[in-house]
Amino acid sequence: MSNKHSGTCFCGAVQVEVTGAPEAMGYCHCSSCRSWSAGPVNAFTLWKPANVAITKGAEFVGHFKKTDLSDRQFCTKCGGHIMTDHPPIGLTDVYAATIPSVTFTPGVHVNYSETVLRMKDGLPKLRDFPAELGGSGQAVPE
Repeated sequence: MSNKHSGTCFCGAVQVEVTGAPEAMGYCHCSSCRSWSAGPVNAFTLWKPANVAITKGAEFVGHFKKTDLSDRQFCTKCGGHIMTDHPPIGLTDVYAATIPSVTFTPGVHVNYSETVLRMKDGLPKLRDFPAELGGSGQAVPE
């Protein structure tokens, strides 16, 4: 994987760059991610905040904070989703589709107890979050 990757919002007004390698990749099945993404599952790539930068269009980045766990960021011109900061866990989710040159290699499903789309891919399915991120770390059946 190359050291730097960039991507944009839907219209291209906002550009984001990630450096290094993600801390984790996977799928989130929680109702908040499903509602925000307008899909049955959200593909995430988690990065240390220091490895994520808005390199163009910072003036077009809007924020929505439903809870203290997630600062969701989007383009105010097109509404395209960019990323979500997760301050309590010290990670930033740059949506996998936002950075297409990153090879998406999922390792886990989180919040699988809320799923509306069963995915039989052999990856671990966690009831909520890994224990090291404040969850139970409890696996649930595929």
